[in-house]
Amino acid sequence: MGQLVELIAVSKTYNNDRQSAALDAISIGIPAGQAAAVMGPSGSGKSTLLNVIGGLDRPSSGTVLVDGTDLGRLNEAALARFRRTRVGIVFQFFNLLNNLTALDNVLIPAQLAGVKPGDARRRADDLLERLGIAGHGNQYPARLSGGQRQRVAIARALINNPTLLLADEPTGALDSRAGEQVMAIFADLNRSGQTIVLITHDERLARANASRVIRLIDGAVVSDRDETARGLVQIQ
Repeated sequence: MGQLVELIAVSKTYNNDRQSAALDAISIGIPAGQAAAVMGPSGSGKSTLLNVIGGLDRPSSGTVLVDGTDLGRLNEAALARFRRTRVGIVFQFFNLLNNLTALDNVLIPAQLAGVKPGDARRRADDLLERLGIAGHGNQYPARLSGGQRQRVAIARALINNPTLLLADEPTGALDSRAGEQVMAIFADLNRSGQTIVLITHDERLARANASRVIRLIDGAVVSDRDETARGLVQIQ
C-alpha cells in the first residue's frame, strides 16, 4: 500500500523561534485507505500538522507530499486548486455560511472547482441522503442541531470526492451522542476506502474509529500505534 501522505523532516516555527517549534522535524507516512487519529495536549502541534498536510500552512522546512504532489512546489493559486479538488476539511465549529441553506453550503466547493451544476446537485443530494439529512437541504444552519450542522460540513468536505479527508476536532462542539454518531460516519467512510486524518481529544473515540493513533508532544511524534495490530509503528 502506497503512502498517500508523506512528511519528511517537517518543521514549523513562528518568528524563527526554534525553541518553540510547532512541529519539530516530523517524518511520517500515511497509507491510502488508512484512518489515522492525531492526539496530544493543547499546544502539541496537532492543528499545525493538519494545516500543513492540508496545504493551509507551509512548513518552515522539510517536504510535504500528498498523493505524489510536493505541496512546497505549488504557488498559492495551484495550492488553492489542489485543496479544492484533492482535500476535504471538516472543522470543529462547522464553518458554515449562515445565510445559505445546507444544500448551498455543500455545493460551494463544487462551484469553486467548476463542476457542472447538475452533477454537483446530484452529488450533494446523494451525500445528504447518505449522511441522514436528506430532508434538511433547504434549511439554514441556525435551524439545525450541532450534529446536523457537522453532517452538512462533512458533505461539503466530500462534495469533490477528495483523495484525503482531514478533520480537526470534529466532535469538539457536539454532545456525546452526536459526537459518536459523527465518528461513526467517519468510520463508515473509511470502510468505503476514504483516507482520513483526524484530530481528537477523545481517546475512546480515537481507538474505536481509527486504525492508527499518532501522539504529539511539543511538536514531536512520541508514539505511533497501529490499533489494528495493537503494535507500535516505527517512528522515523
